[in-house]
Amino acid sequence: MTTSLPHLTHALFTQPTPSILLPIALGTGIGYSTRPTQTKKTYLSMKQPPLRPPPWVFGPVWTALYGLMGYAAHRAYTLSLPPSLSSHPPTPTPTSPIPLLYTLQLSLNLAWMPLFFTLRRPGLALLDIGALVGLNSYLAYRYFAIDSLAGWCVVPYLAWLGFATYLNAGVGYLNRWDISESTLATREALGKRE
Repeated sequence: MTTSLPHLTHALFTQPTPSILLPIALGTGIGYSTRPTQTKKTYLSMKQPPLRPPPWVFGPVWTALYGLMGYAAHRAYTLSLPPSLSSHPPTPTPTSPIPLLYTLQLSLNLAWMPLFFTLRRPGLALLDIGALVGLNSYLAYRYFAIDSLAGWCVVPYLAWLGFATYLNAGVGYLNRWDISESTLATREALGKRE
């Protein structure tokens, strides 16, 4: 098992197609696992800060960002390998920290939606996204040191994460850090009476 992990990592990151498609597939899977209809209803029932986008914006934006992050990881990983390992090595060695850093940031990214929309914990989601911004800032720094195109591919992701952090903090604050189903239903009922 331990010898196959470097091979799997190498196969994933040295080919652009799986590097791009994996985060898109995982992000799509998480999106659908959190029940999109319920997520949209929750999103529309919360008090929102100014500049919140309509719900339909998130799917296309995240698809593009996941694709960019996958391509950036592919370029950074491939260009960080010694020339003898960049094609099809018989026994790749995990010399690059890129796969670990990338996997950590992707895990934090994928955890955000269940934290926010399934568990309805905007405070935990804010901690998650704060760690995500920090890790991706470091990852962008590492990418720029290896390849400027890889670094620039992460910039839109960082910008969107900054905006998402604002939205997360705004929703948390405006809803008193409680977006539970019962609280939102009570607020909605009270709003209809007024």
